[in-house]
Amino acid sequence: MKLIIKLLIGIAAGIGIGLSGVDWLIRSLVTFTSIFGEWINFVIPLIILFFIGSGIASIGKGSSKLVGATVGTAYVSTITAGVLAFFVAVAVMPFVADGRSAPEEGTAPEAFFSFELAPLMDILTALVLAFIFGIAIAALKLDGLKRVFDEGRTVIERVIYTAVIPVLPFYIAGVFVDMAAEGTVLQTLQVFGVVLAVAVLTHWVWLTIQYTIAGLATGQNPFALIKTMLPAYVTALGTMSSAATIPVTLRQTKKNRVNDAVANFSVPLSATIHLSGSVITIVSCAVAVMAVLDGYTVPGFFTMLPVILALGIIMVAAPGVPGGAIFAALGVLTSMLGFSEAAMGMMIALYFAQDSFGTGANVTGDGAIAVLMDKLAGRTPEDPAAQAVPDERQAQ
Repeated sequence: MKLIIKLLIGIAAGIGIGLSGVDWLIRSLVTFTSIFGEWINFVIPLIILFFIGSGIASIGKGSSKLVGATVGTAYVSTITAGVLAFFVAVAVMPFVADGRSAPEEGTAPEAFFSFELAPLMDILTALVLAFIFGIAIAALKLDGLKRVFDEGRTVIERVIYTAVIPVLPFYIAGVFVDMAAEGTVLQTLQVFGVVLAVAVLTHWVWLTIQYTIAGLATGQNPFALIKTMLPAYVTALGTMSSAATIPVTLRQTKKNRVNDAVANFSVPLSATIHLSGSVITIVSCAVAVMAVLDGYTVPGFFTMLPVILALGIIMVAAPGVPGGAIFAALGVLTSMLGFSEAAMGMMIALYFAQDSFGTGANVTGDGAIAVLMDKLAGRTPEDPAAQAVPDERQAQ
C-alpha cells in the first residue's frame, strides 16, 4: 500500500509540474523518464530469462501427470481470462473514451538529451533461451546450472526491489508531466478510473466461472467454495504477492476438502504459473491505453490473441515481488504492440493501482485449480495413496 500511495503522489506531482509551465523542471523529469525507460527495457529480457528459466526447471519435478495437468489448466485459465478481459474492455471502451480527441494546444516537452541502453538480447530470444535451458535443466537434472538460474533470479529480484520499484514514483511523475503539458491528463484519468473498476469486476466474473466449473466437476456449491477462499483473497490484498499468500491459500484450499498432498503440490505451483487476475488487468489496461493515446488503435481479436497467448507464457514464474507480472509483460507489450515509454509508464501506474486486487484473483483462482486437480487425482482425504503425490515446493 505504501508504494501505491507513493505512485499516487508521483501522479499528482507530475500533473502539478506539467501544468506549472516551469520549462527546466518539466524537461528534467521528461529526461529522467526517458533514461529510466531505457533501464527498464534493459532489465526486461533478464527478468524473462532468469525467472522463466528457473521456474520451468522447478516445474519439472514431481508427478508428471499432475505437473502437466496443473500447468495446462493454469495456462488455459490464464489465456481464457485474457480473452474475456479483451472482449469486456472492447465493449466498454467506446462508451468510456467516446468523443476523445487530441488537444490542439500543448506540445510534448523534449528531453535535454537522449540516452540509449541496448538490451543484451531481444524479448523473443530471452524467452526461447529460458525455455531451452529450463526444459534441459529439468530433463537432465543439471543441478549446477539450475543454481545459476536460481541465483540469477535472486540478482534480478534484488535489482527490481532496489533499482526499479523505489524509482517508479519519479518515472510515473515524468509520464504525467508529459501528459499534463500536452493537455490530455484529465481525460486520461477519467478513462482509467472506469477501466480499473471494470478490471476488478472482470476478476470476480472469472472467479465465478472458475468455481462454477470446479463445483460442477466435484458436486460442490461453487459459492461455498469461494466463501472458504475469501481469507486468501483478503490476505492477498495486503501482501500483493501470490507467493507470500501461499500459507493462507493452502490452508483455505484444504478446507475445501482438497486432499492435503494434492493441495501441498498444486497451490505453490499455481502461485508461480497461474496469474489470470494479472492478465485480466494487463489486457484491460492495454486496451485502455491504446484507446486514449494518440498513435494507437484498439487491436482486433486476432491481433490481440497472440499477445494474450504470449502473456500466458510470460506469466510463468513471474517475480514474487509486488507488480512483478507487469515488468515481465512489458516485453510483450513493447515488442508486439509497439508500446512507447509513455504507454509503458501508464501501464505500470495502472497495474500498481489495482495490483492487490489482481493478486487476490490469482490466489483465489489457485484454489479452484486445486479442487480440479484433486478430482483428477481421484483421491479422498482418507486415501493413504494420496501420500504418493509429490509435495512440490512446499518450503516456498
